[in-house]
Amino acid sequence: MIKVGYRTAKTAVGIAASILLAEWIGLHNAMSAGIITVLCIQNTKQRSLQAAWTRLVACMVALFYSALFFEMVSYHAIVIGIIMIFFIPTTVALKSQEGIVSSTVIILHLYAADQLTAGLILNELGIILIGIGVALLLNSYMPSVERSLVQMQEKIERLFERIIEEIILYLRTNDHSWDGKELTETADLLKKAKTLAFKDVQNHFTRNDSLFYQYFTMREKQFEIIERILSIVVTISHRPEQADMIADFMEDVKEHIHPGNTAYVHLTRLDEMKHAFEEMPLPVTREEFEARAALYQFVREMEQYLLIKARFRGMKKERLKKHAHTLHKHR
Repeated sequence: MIKVGYRTAKTAVGIAASILLAEWIGLHNAMSAGIITVLCIQNTKQRSLQAAWTRLVACMVALFYSALFFEMVSYHAIVIGIIMIFFIPTTVALKSQEGIVSSTVIILHLYAADQLTAGLILNELGIILIGIGVALLLNSYMPSVERSLVQMQEKIERLFERIIEEIILYLRTNDHSWDGKELTETADLLKKAKTLAFKDVQNHFTRNDSLFYQYFTMREKQFEIIERILSIVVTISHRPEQADMIADFMEDVKEHIHPGNTAYVHLTRLDEMKHAFEEMPLPVTREEFEARAALYQFVREMEQYLLIKARFRGMKKERLKKHAHTLHKHR
């Protein structure tokens, strides 16, 4: 079964609406309005607006050079080449090179007319404005991805909990049976989540950043630390008393993996635990010394893990309640 995407449906509706509107007004070359609409419909609102602006600028430049050279030189194919020599560098300088193809169509319209009149200029302007206007109108609505973002957020948190469970198990028992599949799954999910969150940013004009994008970026940085922690843990063969203390601490961290910001509580406890370590007797054997050194590095990495979370402003309870309500409504 053929699946029709949202953008495909908008493109189909847009090209038909643009041509019908241009024909209804009585514009010549009405099909060009449909072409411009197709080129301006993008995946996000911001990209669509950018595409519309670049094509509008490029079309204005094309009209200017066409009027200048066709009227001053002649309506000849060689003149089209001369126009392009000036037109393309100008659009590049104006960062509107995406509009070169659609603007070339406008140039060819003027060439085919073999004369420049006010009616012809208005006709081309009408085609441009209809094509761009219909695209912007259709792209003014984008389906919400917030539900998907919430689901990804919750899944990442569950994966973090699962990975930390394995770290705790290793600290307590030196168990090596974990296959580590959650690591690959977490890395892939973080990449997809950040991509989707960035798309959400591109669909809003009133904010420069996204709380979800910040959240997934924060989790990505924490995940890098978790990977480093795992490489430290597997080097510990001897289990000193401090290993159980750190395992207890990690149990508490695991129980508080959520989008809110309570990292300062764990940072305080971590600092207290470091002071407790300093009061303990020094290691006697080489194995104990190496294990203590590895655990000290473990604690330093966890401190960075928590500081990353502390710098994240967190998601407010009101917003979390809204997310929960949205998920409940769709289940």
